[in-house]
This record gives sequence, C-alpha cells and structure tokens, in this order.
Amino acid sequence: MLIVSDVHGAFAELERVAARGGPLLVLGDLLNFVDYRTGRGIAAEVYGPEYAREFIRNRRTGDWPANRRLWRRVQEGRESELAERIRARVRHQYAVARRALLASQQAFVIHGNVDWPEEMASALSGAAALVDGEVVEIEGYSVGFAGGGVPTPARARGEVSHEAMAAKLDALGRVDILCTHVAPSVAPLRRDVVTGMLERSSPEVLDYLVTHQPLYHYFGDIHQPQAHAWRVGRTVSRNVGYFRATARAVRHG
Repeated sequence: MLIVSDVHGAFAELERVAARGGPLLVLGDLLNFVDYRTGRGIAAEVYGPEYAREFIRNRRTGDWPANRRLWRRVQEGRESELAERIRARVRHQYAVARRALLASQQAFVIHGNVDWPEEMASALSGAAALVDGEVVEIEGYSVGFAGGGVPTPARARGEVSHEAMAAKLDALGRVDILCTHVAPSVAPLRRDVVTGMLERSSPEVLDYLVTHQPLYHYFGDIHQPQAHAWRVGRTVSRNVGYFRATARAVRHG
C-alpha cells in the first residue's frame, strides 16, 4: 500500500502515484488554501496575494488574533460574494482530486483540518472510499482510520474536538495499523523545524498508541517535522507528508 498526506492541491502528482497500482491511502488535507512557501492557493485567488502574504506572516508567529482581524477586514461588506467564490474554488479542487484518484485501483481517504468534509464526501463518492472512523482490511492488515484536525483558533471545518477524536479512536478498537491526519503528542513529531514551534497535536492519538500498541501509525499535518518517525512502545509512528512539497508516497512494508 502507498500512503500520502497533505496533498494541498498537488493533484497531478497524486494521479501519478495513484496510477502505480495497489491500495492508496490519503490521510487528509487535499485542499490548498495557502501554500506557506509560495503563497499560492485559494486564499490568494479569492482575497489576493497580499492577504496570503500577511496571513503567512501571522501564521508563522502563531498570531491567530491578527489573522482573524485580517479576515474580517478583507471580508467586510462582501461576505456572501467571497463565500461563494471560496466554495466554488473548493469544489473545483475536489473535482480535480476526484479525477486523480480515479487512476487508483483502490483509494481510501480521510479528511484533514483544512478539508471541507461534506464537500469532499460529495465530490469523491465513487472515486474513493471515505473511511473516517472505520476499520478496513488491506493487504492482510486491519487498518483503522481517524480523520480530522485538532481544535485551533482558526476553527477550520476539518477540525474535530478532543472528545470526538477520543470517541472515534475508542470505537476502532485494536488494529494493526492506525492512520490519522494529526500527529500524536510526541515533541519531535510535532515540532516544525522551520517555524521552531511545537504545533498542535493529539494527546488522544498518543493515548491510543500507548494503550493498543498497533504495529504502525501513519499521519501527516506537520510539514517540516523534527523527526519523521518515532517509536512509541512497539508502534512505529511515521509522518508521511508533506506530499505537496515532496510528491513522494510512503510504501508500507
């Protein structure tokens, strides 16, 4: 099986990986709202490049209040118009993602924090299996999937509460492989070496690893991690992103 995360609009590259054959696991963040390296994405297309640059500056320092003020300023008086333009771009990106995933023999997808789960489910139906909160048998392994991001001040559509994540993981039971979008609360796995910050992570995922000890855990979300892999007990926990930058899939096994 091939595993990717944090596609963020790299759909041509995703299609090439999908066409390699075998099961493809996509662990969230298909949408590209803002590429922190280039500023490209939906935000720049709808709000303009200066908005994207200011958003990135604030994000790198963790100044969420500044970004909320920025968003209110750029929206003022145009809320409905801009909301429709955003939705149109979201639907367009998911339509392109659908075409990429159709190249796969078998694709399994969960949402990440920047995704719009309902729009994603509608667009990808028939092209991929949406497996959030499910256990699937893949190549002889029981694979549990828990999508969504941790709560942040951004209040992104793909975020889930700590309580909801705990309940989702508990319902999976013991599996051979756990797949999430978010990182477990292990410092080297959640530290971004570019920003120098400990990014938000999931204590619930760490609790699951400690309690159930799956053989493997795959995740994304942290784009430039201090460590790509870490052992939690017997579990090998591995970051398979940042696909938009690397265009590489991780092959399990």
